[in-house]
Amino acid sequence: RLVHLDLKGAAPRAQYLEQVLPLLRALGATGLLLEYEDTFPYAGPLELLRAPHAYSPAELRVLLSRARAQGLDVVPLLPFPLQFVLKHREFAHLREVKALPNALNPHKEESLALVKAMIDQVMALHEDLQWFHIGCDEVYYLGEGEESKQWLQQQDNTPEKLCLSHIKAVASCLASSYPMVTPIVWDDMLRGMSEETLAGSGVPQLVQPMIWDYAADIDVEGKVQLIEKYHRCGFSKVWFASAFKGATGVNQSLTLIGHHLRNQLEWLQVASRSPADVLEGIALTGWQRYDHFSVLCELLPVAIPSLAVCLQALKNGGYSEKVKENVEKLLGMSNLEIDTFMSTSLATFPGGNILTLVTQVSFYLKSSVDELLERNRYVTGWFSPYHRKRKIIHPIIMHHFQPDAVSLLSKWNAVVQDLQAAMEQVFHKCTIEEWMEENVHPSLQKLQQVVDDLDEA
Repeated sequence: RLVHLDLKGAAPRAQYLEQVLPLLRALGATGLLLEYEDTFPYAGPLELLRAPHAYSPAELRVLLSRARAQGLDVVPLLPFPLQFVLKHREFAHLREVKALPNALNPHKEESLALVKAMIDQVMALHEDLQWFHIGCDEVYYLGEGEESKQWLQQQDNTPEKLCLSHIKAVASCLASSYPMVTPIVWDDMLRGMSEETLAGSGVPQLVQPMIWDYAADIDVEGKVQLIEKYHRCGFSKVWFASAFKGATGVNQSLTLIGHHLRNQLEWLQVASRSPADVLEGIALTGWQRYDHFSVLCELLPVAIPSLAVCLQALKNGGYSEKVKENVEKLLGMSNLEIDTFMSTSLATFPGGNILTLVTQVSFYLKSSVDELLERNRYVTGWFSPYHRKRKIIHPIIMHHFQPDAVSLLSKWNAVVQDLQAAMEQVFHKCTIEEWMEENVHPSLQKLQQVVDDLDEA
């Protein structure tokens, strides 16, 4: 049971992750799937890939040794195709399609040299690895570059074969230098391929596919058939990937626990009907962005109750009142809501205060400001945009809503200040800035502007 930490957005400080490790272990995790992206401390010619808030080698060594001490296996994930690499001008010549940083040109020797250099640097910081996830999902635009078009014109060459040769090249790159490590790949590019194509490619002998589906209602029968197909093609083992957050809306701020719990229960059904000895494990994904360029979805501390419910359901083979009580005890929460968004009850798990404050903001900030500015008849009738622009107001009207506007503003400023302080314990400045600009500023600035306009009028 691997917990996926997607670090391509809102990467928590290393100290926070260290605090969370014992909780993950207690909840039933047996490993971590670490998607570093630009938070890995790349060095040498690759140094420009590091984000300003990237972890230092020392921080990572401590984190990885703490994980080992908790009995957690670590599986690094390098997300080929490399958007976070190909966006840089220095690597733009390695793009499959010149204008798009979506896929690596598989025909250039330098592409493979880049892959090898990245794998070597990641491997150098990790000890005793059993698996290494090489991504390979949603490889859009592969086959659309000039060299690929020429390659595809040759006899018997197909887009499927191009994709498989690309996966094989990356997996071989890992296997040749690190024969003890098994590559894992996302399975979506393989699903539609025929058994003959897959079996003849040599890929099944090299990698383990990770079948992902984050829906609350999985096609269980279809999944079982897919697993059997992969088995017949020669894949020795398969993985499942469920989700505990980051799969229900690109700018989602609160986690729908019920959705994610149902997703795990569906995967349990698939597992119970799959051939014995084929399943290697499951990764509970926690996406932080839908891709390198999209906004943030739910922050990790906000989704910890969902992760707790999901891990416990998988560990116990289902969800019951007893499992719920155990989750509440481990998180220090009094009432865990599954089918509504979390009530703003307090919790003692690391980052629990962030959950409480984000819930408050997400539920009430926009609605309370809209209530005042769009549904208060004194504002809409006597202090409209027309009035505000010309600084016209009847003095008596001010008494009807100025006190409300001022007190609402001071209330939200206090909440936001608390949230900022709580977030500073867990996140870097860039994350706090981004989250505030997306989720707080639009409403708070509207309110501030009305208060300012009232003062001027």
